[in-house]
Amino acid sequence: MPEHESPAGAMDDVDAVTRAVLTASRLLVAVSARSLAEYEDRVTLPQLRMLVVLETRGATKLVTLADLLQVAPSTAMRMVDRLIAAGLADRQTNPENRRETLLQLTDEGRRTVAHVTARRRTEIATIVERLTPTQRLALIEALNAFNRAGGEPPASAADGPEPHPLDPAADGVVAHDA
Repeated sequence: MPEHESPAGAMDDVDAVTRAVLTASRLLVAVSARSLAEYEDRVTLPQLRMLVVLETRGATKLVTLADLLQVAPSTAMRMVDRLIAAGLADRQTNPENRRETLLQLTDEGRRTVAHVTARRRTEIATIVERLTPTQRLALIEALNAFNRAGGEPPASAADGPEPHPLDPAADGVVAHDA
């Protein structure tokens, strides 16, 4: 993989960073799977991602949801149908355009997202507690930059405590359209 010039003029190894991110993603997928274990008979990991997007964005059109998840609209529709059958999401007519349907979470869908997120947060916090304060700050900075580069919005305040006061992205504003 190519090497890129860093701002300080030093070379960084994209391959080494990629390997580290892949290793971290394996850990995070394992944490996510464990946090979802209680619901595995009702919700898959991709369906949980859809629930989280709906929780973050609110009522959303199917085409927008499919685009956000980077899946075909037909795939998104099948996922939505399963979530509706499980009582975790529902459809409503868009009050601004009666020809459109909006998808949203039910109360049970919101409770599911909250419970799974709380379990994941607890396990991640246990891992983070093993880092030194300096490592934690470096991780905040690196992950915020990575998330911005990938277009992932920050976790909402509803997901847990306020952002770290030293987090440079803590003052950022994220716009959501439904």
